[in-house]
Formats: sequence, C-alpha cells, structure tokens
Amino acid sequence: MKHGIKDKITNRSGFSLVELIVAILLSMVAMTAIYSSYFTQVKSYTVQQQVVGMQQNVRAAFMFLEREIRIAGCDPSGNVSPEPGILVANANSIQFTMDINDNSNTYNFDGDVLDTDENVTYILSGDDLQRNGTAIAEYIDVIDFVYLTNDSPPVVLNPGGTNVPAANLSLIRSVELTIVARTENIDRDINNSQSFSNQQGMVILPAQNDTYRRRRLTTHIKCRNLFL
Repeated sequence: MKHGIKDKITNRSGFSLVELIVAILLSMVAMTAIYSSYFTQVKSYTVQQQVVGMQQNVRAAFMFLEREIRIAGCDPSGNVSPEPGILVANANSIQFTMDINDNSNTYNFDGDVLDTDENVTYILSGDDLQRNGTAIAEYIDVIDFVYLTNDSPPVVLNPGGTNVPAANLSLIRSVELTIVARTENIDRDINNSQSFSNQQGMVILPAQNDTYRRRRLTTHIKCRNLFL
C-alpha cells in the first residue's frame, strides 16, 4: 500500500521546458499588446489635450480682439477731441482709442480717451500676442489684419499685407482678422506641410514642414463706432 502511494507521488509530471518557454512568450506577447494599447491611448490623450489647449488659447485671443475692435472709436459724449478711432492699422498690429472708462475706473465714458483700456495696442511679439505689452495668448504664429472700406464691394486699404497710410485711416469701416496658432509641443507622428491664408486668399503662413499642429481662426469685424 505504501509502495503504491510512493509511485503516484514520484510519477506526477510538471511543466516541461518547452511549455514554460511557450507560456513566457505568450505572456510577453500579451504584455506587449497591453502596453502598446496603453501607450497609444496615452499619446492620443496627450495630443487631444494639446489641441484643446491650442483652441482655447486662440479663442481667448479672438474674444479680446473681436470685442474691442468692434467698439473702436466709441465716443458716447461726442466731445472727445481728436475723435477716437484707429490710430495705427498695420498688417500685423493695430492701435485704437475709445471712450469707455472714467478716472474712477467705473467704466463710464467721461469725454476723453486717457483712462484704463481706452488706448489699446495689439501686436505679435515673438509668439506671444500682446495687448498693451501684456501677453494674452501664447504660441501664435501669425496675426493678420485686413482693413476694408464701406464700399460695395469693400475696398482693401492694405492690399498685399501692407500697412494703411495715415491719410486713409478714416476710411476704415471693418477689419478682417485671421490668427494662426500652434500647439505647445511637437507631434512626431505628423509632418505639417499646410500653408494658411487670410480671407483675401493671401498666404500669411507658408508651409513650415514641421511637426506642430496648427489651427486658423478668421472673422470679419464691423467697427460700429468709426466716424459715425
């Protein structure tokens, strides 16, 4: 009886070396697939976060520019002299005045344009869009302004990306604004060979052939208060 139990114990078979190798290989394949899937998802999430950040960035810039250009020249009292309006109209920068505040910063007009936020300059410095010297948006490749008259069809006052002469500033009635923004970091899986144009069809950013993702936003702003 004891001899039979011993035979059963000694005759138990384990895993062979081949079976162990196969099991390890299968485990490695499974782990590789899991890691690859995880890595892909993390990368996709990172890219989406970059794109969302870029879109929020450029929309914030648009919010400031569109709102303030629309009310450029605001003069509720009709007493501001010289009359407020656009002072500088360059292809890549703009300066304008408006009576929207008073000495107490209560945002009531007071017949001058000497108070906070009444003389505004937007300009691209490096890749920062600045408002009166303060960055309001980062990673901006291009900001482009096209200035139009009130004719039908409107006449472009700065054709070919030039600047509007001082003598023609009083003719401006609307502004086409185009901004091209990019992501903060590169994406090595893409090669961005896209060029970007403004509403007039003029290329404002040639193909960079790099690995940044970009977005263009453009709009037409009617200046409600200019020389009314």
